Amino acid sequence: MKEEKNNPQEEEVLKNEEMTDEAACDQEAVAQEEAPAEELTVEEQLVKDLEEAQKEVEDLKDKHLRLSAEFDNYRKRTLKEKAELIKNGAEKTLTAILPVLDDFERAIKNMESSEENKAMLEGVQLIHTKFLKVLAQEGLQKIETEGKDFDTDFCEAIALIPAPSEELKGKILDCVQTGYMLNDKVIRHAKVAVAQ
Repeated sequence: MKEEKNNPQEEEVLKNEEMTDEAACDQEAVAQEEAPAEELTVEEQLVKDLEEAQKEVEDLKDKHLRLSAEFDNYRKRTLKEKAELIKNGAEKTLTAILPVLDDFERAIKNMESSEENKAMLEGVQLIHTKFLKVLAQEGLQKIETEGKDFDTDFCEAIALIPAPSEELKGKILDCVQTGYMLNDKVIRHAKVAVAQ
């Protein structure tokens, strides 16, 4: 038998065919390896997107709760302010009327010391009483000071007088100017003389 000798060109063609077959197999293997890797990265990306979306949802929930609480506080505060304005809206007007009320009281004291005009005194006292009732309906109250302990929340000491007895120390002896409250709020402190 004769050995057949391959032509160098044929050998080269055979080698190239073998190489292309191997390269094709390698490419298939690489493609198969890359395919699962791409799926993992897609899955990882989806997981990452889901985590970001959950974090964003939590942030939005937190912002919503804070905004809701802030709005509730605002609503409560404005309701309280409106109620306060309604309750004490007349404070400025009533404060302006207080000197007229003081003049009324002085006029009555002067008329009481005179014996001449009893009928006029009774008329002025009736007007004064009616005026006080109208002011009381608006929430104005007189601060009672006679014989009470001195309290800086309601009174202003304008004079210190030596106490006639030990039990009168710290008590109000005389009221120089009457104090008034409007719905439990002091709008004018009573000016008093206190025993020392």
